Amino acid sequence: MNIVLIGFRCAGKTSVGQELARRLSRSFVDCDEYIERKTNLKIREIFDIAGESYFRMLEGDAIADLAKQDGAVIATGGGAALKYKNIRNLKRNGVIIWLDVKPQAVLERMDRDTQNGEGRPPLTKLSPEEEVHQQMDFRRPYYLSAADYVVSSDAGSLEDTVRQILEKLKTHGVKEIGDDRSDEAIA
Repeated sequence: MNIVLIGFRCAGKTSVGQELARRLSRSFVDCDEYIERKTNLKIREIFDIAGESYFRMLEGDAIADLAKQDGAVIATGGGAALKYKNIRNLKRNGVIIWLDVKPQAVLERMDRDTQNGEGRPPLTKLSPEEEVHQQMDFRRPYYLSAADYVVSSDAGSLEDTVRQILEKLKTHGVKEIGDDRSDEAIA
């Protein structure tokens, strides 16, 4: 079974996914990085050269490939949940966790990315603030319907977010490596 992270850009899917994979001793795959390796282009370049619809086609193909893995932690792109086919493929062999984040946290993280030289392609011609609010409002029902679990990724630390996910995954028999504690209290 795969563990799939969905959510808006800058929700922490890559950071959380890497730590989750480390703690579970699983492989980690970032869908956007997978696409970049296959195309030898950055996501921004794909958007600039061929547009969002072409990128979404590449993303669908990548998700179909990644969903065939077993035992991976997969971080999807922010728009992956908009396509029913993507979610159907991911659910065949995966549990989906929506990393929910508030718009203000997204804007702060996007600003840090830009300062680090890693800008993200705009999805609309709106200002970043308007775009984030509009796109998050639009995508929220898609994330919610796709998710098996919802975890907030803006309230606490990376450790807090990972801990919440690990707790939820216990219902699927997924345990952290080295966590062989009994669920029963010690008398």
